[in-house]
Amino acid sequence: MTFRETRELADFALQVRTDCIRMTNHGQSGHIGSMLSMTEIVTYLYNRVLHVSAENPRDPNRDRFLLSKGHAGACVYAALCRLGYFPEDWLMTYYRDDGKLMGHISHHVPGVEFSTGSLGHGLPVAAGMALAAKIRKEDHRVFCLMSDGDMNEGSTWEAIVFAAQQKLDHLVGILDYNRIQALGFSKDIAELEPLEDKLRAFGWSVVTIDGHSYDALEDAFAKLPFACDKPSLVICRTVKARGVPWLENTVKSHYGFIPDDKVADAIAGCKAFRDTFVKEAV
Repeated sequence: MTFRETRELADFALQVRTDCIRMTNHGQSGHIGSMLSMTEIVTYLYNRVLHVSAENPRDPNRDRFLLSKGHAGACVYAALCRLGYFPEDWLMTYYRDDGKLMGHISHHVPGVEFSTGSLGHGLPVAAGMALAAKIRKEDHRVFCLMSDGDMNEGSTWEAIVFAAQQKLDHLVGILDYNRIQALGFSKDIAELEPLEDKLRAFGWSVVTIDGHSYDALEDAFAKLPFACDKPSLVICRTVKARGVPWLENTVKSHYGFIPDDKVADAIAGCKAFRDTFVKEAV
């Protein structure tokens, strides 16, 4: 990836992080850690992978993107806003009475395919969409971004079995694998490892990458599908609340937001994190 491309992605991600910090602060709402861990993933998908357009958001040939971890919807809202799907002044209505942007991601917002909230809904719906596309002989792909908590749900594993049996090779699962969920570390709640082995045993093609590296994301998504007649899953190892040093890898960041007196420092931390990409790309 060129220096210019990396800089553009890093700048977009910084804008998304800044929006998320301000939105959750203004709405006095939680899940900032979940948003910040997936920012590079969302940034890369919307700028380099997904065939979608703000000018024609319901194009029948568009790729479908579902966010199963709907509690982190502000991250997708911010990306959609910056791509021109809706006005910027909507952002500060997030989680507010009579606001335009609901706390969990909603299909009433332009560019959002499906409303989610309770975990375990995203992949089953994505698999259904992928099967429908296969039956109709349509070429678009279906992407579903999930969380550690999603992987604890039986409905997710039912969809994993179903997608493999139906040979849905235009279905792409993405796991924001920050190893923390609502009330603790995943290893203490429901250990998923050895996750790659489990998913391969269920008939999926799998790769594990650094979910904060644009080069790693580029390398992985350029190879899709990983195998003919098999669904693909990209396990993205991430850090909860990435970019805000005092919140990184903490359980409290799941339900938390940045208080007024910490907003400027949090944004400064995100700017410093952005700068690491720029320095590494020189």
